[in-house]
Amino acid sequence: MFTCITESPEQTSDLAVAVGKRIREGTVLCLEGDLGAGKTLFVQAMAATLGVESEVTSPTFNLMNIYEGICPILHFDLYRLETEEQLEDIGFFEYTENPEGIVVIEWADKFPDALPEEYVTVRLERTENPDERCILFSCIGERNEEFLKELEESCQS
Repeated sequence: MFTCITESPEQTSDLAVAVGKRIREGTVLCLEGDLGAGKTLFVQAMAATLGVESEVTSPTFNLMNIYEGICPILHFDLYRLETEEQLEDIGFFEYTENPEGIVVIEWADKFPDALPEEYVTVRLERTENPDERCILFSCIGERNEEFLKELEESCQS
């Protein structure tokens, strides 16, 4: 686990670009944070780095968007869901248990028991400065440890 501090939306985007350059296909990325913390901004910058040319928006009403780039990016937004059973209705488990491409889940912390065995968590927290974010990275499972280590090294340089 490690933490990065960004002092502007541009720096948060730059950090997401660093993630996009290092992330591997098959990764599930769980984004947590309050409304307006920068989760969708993070996904937009990461997706652009991965070759997505279409507009990336939060799939709050669709629940899932699929973007084509270097690899498919499946972008879930669980904000409007009330129960874990609703995840089955949208095929959530089919996409997250053996992911093809990259799976990004906003509001993943709403259903922690439904998450796959291995994933990376990115928690965006506001600070007293309205543009600053404290971004905590961690992973569950061994599969993503090397990715997180590479990302931490890039953040320190």
